[in-house]
Amino acid sequence: MTAQSSPPEEPPSPAVGGPVRENGAAADAGGPVGAAAEEVNEIRGWRRQLLWPVSLLLRIWSATLRWEYTEGARLILNKHDGPVIFVMWHNRLVLVDGLFRRFRLRPISALVSASRDGAWAAAYFSVIGMRAVRGSSSRGARTAASALVTALAAGRDIGITPDGPRGPVYAFKPGALVVARRAQAPLLLLGGRMVSAWRLRSWDGFYVPKPFSRVIVMGDLVTVGELHDPGMTPQRLQERLKAVNPD
Repeated sequence: MTAQSSPPEEPPSPAVGGPVRENGAAADAGGPVGAAAEEVNEIRGWRRQLLWPVSLLLRIWSATLRWEYTEGARLILNKHDGPVIFVMWHNRLVLVDGLFRRFRLRPISALVSASRDGAWAAAYFSVIGMRAVRGSSSRGARTAASALVTALAAGRDIGITPDGPRGPVYAFKPGALVVARRAQAPLLLLGGRMVSAWRLRSWDGFYVPKPFSRVIVMGDLVTVGELHDPGMTPQRLQERLKAVNPD
């Protein structure tokens, strides 16, 4: 599953709140924003309609899981004083729907690659009420990064997988830190331990918790003040994100 992706290492030149190219009416309806239309793969027609029963099945499956939260995770998930940047490893994306449906009051935009695989993720996110910002470090990078900053300025949370869309697994690319500093938004590092789960034979060893199993959610907040500490590097963020994601 290659869905979300890391933003580019260097931010684009437009200022916060500058123009963002959108894919026409689809963007206004909760569809993808970010990369130019001709650069982005999309799912349309009957294939898109198939995602509705899939999303219902996933919601039922998620409801069978026994969710537990550390004190730190519960505190940061209930942080509603401003938009935030959620950061999780690509192989924990299965937690997205359950976490944000339970805790978040703000709309959320997720960074999704412009690839064909990313098109399925973007369509699914649209079905569950999330907007996709399309692009990655290799495709639509500048426009996607600008769209992320604009989404934060508009009061939306955003979600990033710093090791997506191709890995290496657990490698924290610097784009999330660049966007956070530019938008003056805190990073909420999320993860968890799945007591009983299948692991797919994908590049990231994607986790699929078994029905009725325990999922222990953990988190770590990186404040705006910490973002400007010279010691706050991608390597340091990688260590902190790994700490809340035991394998």
